Amino acid sequence: MMEASTATQVSQRVLELLYRYRRVDESLVEQDGDTAGDDPCPACFEAHRERMEHFIERDEPIHFVVPAFPAKSPNQSKVLGVLPDLGERLALGFLQSLCDYVGHFYRPGARVTICSDGHVFGDVVGVADTTVTEYRDSLTEMISTARWSAIDLFGLNDAFGGMHYPVMRKVLEENYSATLAELKEKVRSDRSTRSLFNGIHRFMFEDAVARRGADASRTKLRNDSKDTAYQTILRSNAWSRLVAATFPRAIRLSIHPQPPHSEKFGLQLMPTRDGWLTPWHGVVLDDGVSCSLVKRWDAERLHATVVWRDGRPSHFIAPHLSTAALERVS
Repeated sequence: MMEASTATQVSQRVLELLYRYRRVDESLVEQDGDTAGDDPCPACFEAHRERMEHFIERDEPIHFVVPAFPAKSPNQSKVLGVLPDLGERLALGFLQSLCDYVGHFYRPGARVTICSDGHVFGDVVGVADTTVTEYRDSLTEMISTARWSAIDLFGLNDAFGGMHYPVMRKVLEENYSATLAELKEKVRSDRSTRSLFNGIHRFMFEDAVARRGADASRTKLRNDSKDTAYQTILRSNAWSRLVAATFPRAIRLSIHPQPPHSEKFGLQLMPTRDGWLTPWHGVVLDDGVSCSLVKRWDAERLHATVVWRDGRPSHFIAPHLSTAALERVS
């Protein structure tokens, strides 16, 4: 067992490392007491210190869990296909590297369990279970081939193995879901929940426009996508409760921006100008200097070229672009 004072010192160094990559909800910074989103205050560290020191005091790898990597968006104007591409590869590589970085300060290092949630809400957002399974199988192969030993996957079938997915979703809802009325009240009364809803609603609306066409009523699409956003968040929150019950000691990461002092740590998987964008809602744009995450329509608007790897589209390249042109990408 490590002494408490030493564990505190180690946790401080690991937290300082982790906060280089945090994804914070800037709209909630002032409310939560931080003076600047890039400069965490002591309370930011305290939100995670106890859980981290639990592992450090026992000389165990620090365990992170992150609900993420569900499946590619069904909106093909944002992504390159239905299977993982360079975006997922870079994001997974970053998670492995993050665990390696922790090992520089703390010998046992860290590990990440990706709680893949595609089967949780795929039916709500219009992604078939077979497509989700194909996506996850490809992730598993990617992790295995690269020998990213610090990463493992956990999905709905791992929690409720042996059932059909609709049955597993029903069990999840019955045992872990809040009601729609409770969620709507929280969206009205809690700024963090409202920010989450607005971010998810934007994605749902974009996908609805792409699916139903530009001639459809945008008012109706916005209203319909609100319902989809509510159902997606209800399922996601139920999954979050199951994950917390399954991994009660783990430090919770999130791919969504979080308030500065949240128990969930918002983590940016790769560079992007859109604080809500993820590899499964965008594409990688390589400008010849660095890689960033954009939506497919932005890459095409910049006349970038698609690069193929292993017989399928991987990412875009745009070595012709100036810095000013890249800065115009939203």
